[in-house]
Amino acid sequence: MKQNIPTYDLPDVSQHQFIIERMMHPENAEEALLDKGIHRDSHYIFTIMESGYVKMMVDFAIVEAQGSGIFCVLPGQVHQGLEMKDVAGWFLAVKADFVPDIIRSVFEESLIEIEPLFLDNKEIEKMGITAGLLYDFYRDEGSVSKEGILVIRSLLNAFMGMFAHRYSQEKGFEISDKNRSAQLTRAFRILVRKNYKTTKSPSAYADLLHISRGYLTEVIREVTGKSAQHWIHQEILIEAKRLLVFTDLTVKGIAYELGYSDHAYFSRLFAKLVDESPSEFRDKHRGAV
Repeated sequence: MKQNIPTYDLPDVSQHQFIIERMMHPENAEEALLDKGIHRDSHYIFTIMESGYVKMMVDFAIVEAQGSGIFCVLPGQVHQGLEMKDVAGWFLAVKADFVPDIIRSVFEESLIEIEPLFLDNKEIEKMGITAGLLYDFYRDEGSVSKEGILVIRSLLNAFMGMFAHRYSQEKGFEISDKNRSAQLTRAFRILVRKNYKTTKSPSAYADLLHISRGYLTEVIREVTGKSAQHWIHQEILIEAKRLLVFTDLTVKGIAYELGYSDHAYFSRLFAKLVDESPSEFRDKHRGAV
């Protein structure tokens, strides 16, 4: 029985903590895509498609991309490659610690799903130029100097920044690191993602942030329109759903995995928030992915 979802780390093949590859109609691309099956990664994946067709499952949703566009898969998202034909473009995998907070906020703190964006050839060409420069420096053994590493980091941030900028334009996000409320919200969301299995109350997160619960609640609602407790529950729920659909853990086992000693309480909370029991959710969605 499958008791966990395989999680892949970025191989330590580069001192730069990322991998960039050129995709040019690889002969065995579809086999390579399907090899990993259902899994998740501990790193970010940024993809530029110049042409071709890709079909994936990402957190229960079927995602398709064709022609020119960009797409991201975030750390922890459960995904599986389903189909890949004649794809040309660029693939970047980068450790989460190397993604600046201001860029992470666009993808991790948005209130909507991150979906493929279809771009015109001119936009794709600009992004491809940056990817090509990054690739050249990445492969250059002489880039291990301080100056070379600085160039690589600058190009890497530019590459990821172009993704964040384009998504912010398309989805109406605001990229800002100056507003105190935005900074606090970002810090809260980062803490929740790291600690939701052990820390479940707004008061505990307020203590970690050295502020009062009232102030935390006020700021989170002002910035996101939702309560602090809502975002804690969202992290718990998405992981619960993943474990229900993609593992054979019992509901009791999932409750314990998520930090609940009382599995009946977990089941009641899930039913209240999702409007169906954990077992009903599992039965409904297992056949759909």
